[in-house]
Amino acid sequence: MIKTVISAKPILALAATTLVGTVSMLAQASGEQKTLTGVVSDAMCGQTHMMKDKPDADCLRYCVKQGTKYALVVGKSVYTLEGHEAELDKYAAKKVTVKGTVKGEAVTVESVVPAE
Repeated sequence: MIKTVISAKPILALAATTLVGTVSMLAQASGEQKTLTGVVSDAMCGQTHMMKDKPDADCLRYCVKQGTKYALVVGKSVYTLEGHEAELDKYAAKKVTVKGTVKGEAVTVESVVPAE
């Protein structure tokens, strides 16, 4: 008869790794409260607006009317914005500070104020 000996150490290491990964995924799924400062844009154009003959604010308003979401350009990152559309329109192509819940590259907006 062959005896099988299984060491508990590798099993515990695997369980710990799985637990850490699950906790990390749950944290990302629920989002993280953040304050971001950047320029209001749209998700299609991001940093570079396509209507070269129009002001950036006009381009992003046109894109939003076509169904594109508002976005916040923070350095080289572009976050898609959900909520507070009237305020975002007021600050089109301007620097703002947005507070909200960040999930990946999306932000559920809680407040928008002009950046200082």
